[in-house]
Amino acid sequence: MYLFYTPDILTSHVLSEEESQHCVRVLRYTRGDEILLTDGKGNTYTARITNPHPKHCEFEVLTQEKQQKAHDFYLHIAIAPTKNIERMEWMVEKCTEIGVDEITPLLCRFSERKQIRTDRLEKIVLSAAKQSLTPYLPKLNELTDYDTFVRQATEETKFIAHCYKEEKRDLKDEIKRGKSVLVLIGPEGDFSEQEVEEALALGFVPVSLGNSRLRTETAGVVACHTAVLMNA
Repeated sequence: MYLFYTPDILTSHVLSEEESQHCVRVLRYTRGDEILLTDGKGNTYTARITNPHPKHCEFEVLTQEKQQKAHDFYLHIAIAPTKNIERMEWMVEKCTEIGVDEITPLLCRFSERKQIRTDRLEKIVLSAAKQSLTPYLPKLNELTDYDTFVRQATEETKFIAHCYKEEKRDLKDEIKRGKSVLVLIGPEGDFSEQEVEEALALGFVPVSLGNSRLRTETAGVVACHTAVLMNA
């Protein structure tokens, strides 16, 4: 069954124009058909279509159910956008499917991309969440300055993955069950030495994501998968 996103379901029983068009014109749902809805906050609803209009499809709610998250911790990936934005979009899509809770694009010293279209990434997040039948919609933040971000980080466990030759721990060995996790992933040119030093001074733990040197977007996915797997 296809999952439709309805963030205002408590006040409105009408699909958005985009969702209405997909429901009525693309999937050919009609009056009396049952559909599955989510508000993106963990609630799913079974509903029946009452007015299959392609711009404002109306429905009535039949049942409501609170879905438990697949993992009992909060996962935040903060990552410098890649020069090729399609790689960043791929990373956002895959992390959403895996189960990330929050993504923050970081503006670092060596960042080659200094602007992003958050609205486009939000559409990718939404599409990936619906495709994977995820009732929890990850939070996507605006591009944030690195210094500002690391000083304001409040997660219980904080990690920075970098490529400098110094002692690092394996991320899989550092994940603590039930504790909120933040992982920093740098740009293609890596974090600057000053950025790494700043993070360490603020309590971030330097970690390795494996023996291979990973692309930025791959590192984001590996970090996300590792954290979710170790809390499964």
